[in-house]
Amino acid sequence: MHKAIGIFDSGIGGLTVLKEVVAKLPRENIIYLGDTARVPYGIRSPETVTRYSFENTNFLLSQEIKLLVIACNTASAISLEEVKKEYPLPVIGVLEPGAIAATASTRSRSVGVIGTEATIASGAYEKAIRRIAPDVTVHSRACPLFVPLAEEGWTDNDVAALVAERYLAPFRGTGIDTLVLGCTHYPLLKSVIAGVMGPAITLIDSATETAKEVAGVLEKLRWKGNGQGEGARKFYVTDSPVRFEKIGKRFLGDESLRAEQVRVGGT
Repeated sequence: MHKAIGIFDSGIGGLTVLKEVVAKLPRENIIYLGDTARVPYGIRSPETVTRYSFENTNFLLSQEIKLLVIACNTASAISLEEVKKEYPLPVIGVLEPGAIAATASTRSRSVGVIGTEATIASGAYEKAIRRIAPDVTVHSRACPLFVPLAEEGWTDNDVAALVAERYLAPFRGTGIDTLVLGCTHYPLLKSVIAGVMGPAITLIDSATETAKEVAGVLEKLRWKGNGQGEGARKFYVTDSPVRFEKIGKRFLGDESLRAEQVRVGGT
């Protein structure tokens, strides 16, 4: 199939997923939508997040995608099942792959999870981890300022380090040996998070596991792209593309990256 993989996120965080999908499936065409006009999703109500998810999905379907990745932990936690019910195509979230990786990683059987307020309030990671491994204890904390820091490009400076220390210090003494980065923006701050947590704590970035799941689904359905060379990448945003392009170029190492501003739903 020559149709593209569709990926949406509330902003730039989903580029961490796109990067891993490209590494795993370089011949696939990919269409990315960053809902930058309405970021962050983590402070929105479940009803609002679900509406945004439907509107983003409708836009990507208009681009004739074959598979959808909800590259936003908040949307995955709140609206994944609703999107699956509503739309007749394979839909993959980022939460379940991260939970699987965390349970495989932990030796102390104690796992930390950080995410947006909405993701943590939903209890989705805790439920997923305990469904896979009932003996694992989960310690969760919301880290809402990490998203605006990532969107601003403040990912490795004194401000980011101070915020990380304030958010992550309570994990000390809990016995965790694994920390799930439960928001796709958070890997952009991986260096400061690792600096606070120390080398004994394994950081779980669900992007790698999500890319494996995407590859597995396409293989099973026999929908993998069979074109020659690298697939095409298209980027859309719902606000001015200037900041998105600046951060995207640096993160993906692609100076040619361009994003088009589009209207999605009520934006």
